[in-house]
Amino acid sequence: MASFVRENSGPVICSVLLHGVLAAALVYLTLVPTHSSVSMHSAPINAILVDSQILRAAERAQAEEAARAAAQARAAAEAQAAAKAAAEAQKVEEATAARAAREAEAAQAASAAKAAEQAREAKAAKDAAATKEAQVAATARAAQEARRQAEAKTAEEAKRQADAKAAAEAKAAADAKAAADAKAAAEAKAAAAAKAADERARVEELRRQMAEEEHVAAVEAGPLADRYKASLQARIQKAWIKPPSARVGIDCLVEVTQVPGGEVTSARVTQCNGDAAVRQSIENAVYRASPLPDPPDPALFQRNFAFRFKPDE
Repeated sequence: MASFVRENSGPVICSVLLHGVLAAALVYLTLVPTHSSVSMHSAPINAILVDSQILRAAERAQAEEAARAAAQARAAAEAQAAAKAAAEAQKVEEATAARAAREAEAAQAASAAKAAEQAREAKAAKDAAATKEAQVAATARAAQEARRQAEAKTAEEAKRQADAKAAAEAKAAADAKAAADAKAAAEAKAAAAAKAADERARVEELRRQMAEEEHVAAVEAGPLADRYKASLQARIQKAWIKPPSARVGIDCLVEVTQVPGGEVTSARVTQCNGDAAVRQSIENAVYRASPLPDPPDPALFQRNFAFRFKPDE
């Protein structure tokens, strides 16, 4: 209704004015005949007789016109009331729209402020995150740099220790080689000296052995050897106890081992024409004759010697 009134405000106003004019005319026409009637009653009768039908028709026409004017006035009043109601409704609607617009603007402003606050908070959070990330990155770079420096320092220290160890090992190897060379030279010298001494000793021993052999050969070829052998045989035969089974003509080969001083350590009959009792008696005689007589010349001493045991000769 309000929108209809707004859209057709011009024709409505014209219609209201027209109906107002008509209502005013109707009221005027209604009032004028009344005064005339009064005047006619008060004035001297000087009129023309009018037909009652014409008068009634005029009255009906006047009443209809008055009814039309009243209807138009009512319509005008209703239209004016409707226009006023429409205006009030329009005012209310405009106020509501304005309030809604203000509320919308306020909501939009609040939303914009909230969005701006959220944007600021997001930017602050982003800036804080960027700052924190930058701090973390800086801390990581610092830690990496510290680790790199520590690794470099460790590597340098390890290299220094390795170089020092290599130098010490090289020096130790050189010292060991020098010591080994010196020891080898000393050992070679000592070996040469020992070899020379051994050679001299060997030569001296060979000379001594040759001289001793010559002496022994000379002694053994002389009468001392025969006398020594005779003394040995005589000593053993003197210690022999003849067994009952012994026959005349006993001939046995006896092997004897003695130590310096003449003590007998072994006596064994190897060849004999006598029985076992004879053999045992001869071995016992050798042990009983111990110690054997000393040789007249040490060159005649023999640790192992053999002689023929012939008691009947």
